[in-house]
Amino acid sequence: MTLYEDLEYRGLIKDKAGDNLEEIINSCDKTFYWGTDPTANSLHIGHYSSLVTAKRLAMAGHKPILLVGGATGLIGDPRPTAEREIIDKKVLEENIKGISKQVKDIFKNISNVEVVNNYDWTKDINIMDFLRDVGKYINVNYMLNKDIISRRLDTGITFAEFAYTLLQGYDFMHLYQEKNCIMQVEGSDQWGNITTGIELIKKKLDKEAYAFTMPLILDSTGNKFGKSEGNALWLDESKTSSYELYQYLLNSSDEKVEEYLKVFTFLTKEEIEDVMKKHKSEPETRIAQKTLAKEFICDLHGEKSYNKALKISEILFNGKIDELDEDELKDAFKSVDSFDLKLDIDLVDILVDSGVATSKRQAREFIQNNSITINGKKETDINKKITKKDLLFDKYLVIRRGKKKYYIGK
Repeated sequence: MTLYEDLEYRGLIKDKAGDNLEEIINSCDKTFYWGTDPTANSLHIGHYSSLVTAKRLAMAGHKPILLVGGATGLIGDPRPTAEREIIDKKVLEENIKGISKQVKDIFKNISNVEVVNNYDWTKDINIMDFLRDVGKYINVNYMLNKDIISRRLDTGITFAEFAYTLLQGYDFMHLYQEKNCIMQVEGSDQWGNITTGIELIKKKLDKEAYAFTMPLILDSTGNKFGKSEGNALWLDESKTSSYELYQYLLNSSDEKVEEYLKVFTFLTKEEIEDVMKKHKSEPETRIAQKTLAKEFICDLHGEKSYNKALKISEILFNGKIDELDEDELKDAFKSVDSFDLKLDIDLVDILVDSGVATSKRQAREFIQNNSITINGKKETDINKKITKKDLLFDKYLVIRRGKKKYYIGK
């Protein structure tokens, strides 16, 4: 397949601009840009779906410019429902550093990548010049017709957010002029801003620019991946461990896993088809989900992190918690219910205090019914007293109720 055909096979082309876009993509020698605003100090999996597409283009030979929006981040692009909160400038600076490093790491094996900050070329522009050089070329009616703006008219939109599309459009024109960047690649929620840039380039420079967007990737509940949705999976391993990411991907639904393999991995069409064939013949093995988790984590964090996640998963599955080292234990139980541990008291009291049981009677029943495991070992003594010698690394008490429900005391 050509590069364009491969992108289409993976479902990565939604909106597109430019009469000969397919030819431009297949040339594999053009400069393009992908951008994000630094609203946090890490990107999340929602960003990665489009960022990995940019990486595909780069691996094929195109030159990527990765833009971190130090200027646009001061305002924030309009949300569908409400005004964004203004980010403190010091926080924004830290976010820029974090994301800039992150995108460099993701593209570390690609030699021609360039990371830029749009604050560098906008900080010295005065309002009169901006209105003359940019605002003069974009009609207000054109802006009002943009979906993200029109949806906010009833509830209200500030001029700052209304003008955001001009800033992003100016970015495209600036990169076109200064770096011969002729194409923009983003998620489909940025289409309105992309077309503003194309319009500026056409009206002011009398040149043609190109773009395509990727559909937003949704989870199994139909929500997009993002921190505003409350389900952020961060690309920073210190915020979302590889084990947490592994577990999430391993639990991908059968209905979504093929889509995720196409979007998030660099497996070929033939390799994906082979994986799905095996998966459909033996769905209980979850080979598609396991392949997705391996390919995703190895590409993002490396094979060492993947092996660590796999080890933790296998140990927890077998209940052998004492085989985890301290870092692995912290990763494994980072997101489980935790409680303040008190020593030299009865286990029955700890089960009640921690919320494992609702009463002492229920706690005793759990113990007598072999439902309670302490640090990987079944506990059947209702008179058991917890002391320091029962702790892992002299700090932690891991309680499992039943087969899957974990609690950690520390």
